[in-house]
Amino acid sequence: MYFQYAMLSHRWEGKEPLLQDIQGKVVHKLDPVGGIKKLQSFCKTARDLGYRWAWSDTCCIDKNNNVELQASVKSMFIWYHHSAVTVVYLSDVPPLSKSGALAKSTWNTRGWTVQEFLAPKAILFYQKDWTLYFDDHTPNHKNSVAIMQELEYATGIDRQVIIAFRPRMRGAREKLQWASTRITTLQEDIAYSLFGIFCVRLRVDYTEKKQSTLGRLLQEIIAQSGDITALDWVGKSSEFNSCLPADIISY
Repeated sequence: MYFQYAMLSHRWEGKEPLLQDIQGKVVHKLDPVGGIKKLQSFCKTARDLGYRWAWSDTCCIDKNNNVELQASVKSMFIWYHHSAVTVVYLSDVPPLSKSGALAKSTWNTRGWTVQEFLAPKAILFYQKDWTLYFDDHTPNHKNSVAIMQELEYATGIDRQVIIAFRPRMRGAREKLQWASTRITTLQEDIAYSLFGIFCVRLRVDYTEKKQSTLGRLLQEIIAQSGDITALDWVGKSSEFNSCLPADIISY
């Protein structure tokens, strides 16, 4: 239990604390404004759940260190998978919300959050005031039929897949569809956020075009698995390879 850790899944909003903002400081003593308040609440939630360690993508990666950033992008799925619990913070879901609020949350539109709910063995959904969604105090919301049904409806992913997902390359087109309507701040991240889902490790390069990033991923999937469903798309062809789509929305 000592070395088990909780991870945070959320959407970035405004000024989030970076590593340099908290390094060498006591988090709960910082001025509770903006993203610091969210970080403090997450750390308190992790502690209340019985964990000594908490990880947030805002401040637990040195984004000024390219080597560390690349390693983190490639390892993110594994880190979420090995977490004791992933805390999902729905900042736009008010207290006492009824069924449907999770599906409508902006969290559910972001690219990185797909792997953040697929990878962990245990997840807990928290509302804006850090109370549990549906007031469900079970230790793992993957065991909640109501919450999993809502997540299945919102994402189009079968709830049994959500509960016990295992990364692999087969069924490529279906997995690409999961991400086809999602948004990332950096255009390359829509491909990088799928690395763990497909169990691939490719070069991370934030200077290349989105078409190149997606193209490299699709080429790797087809080459390694022989799954040609990734070639079943409609829309504009890629400058990287005309057999591939220019954008993931083509799925």
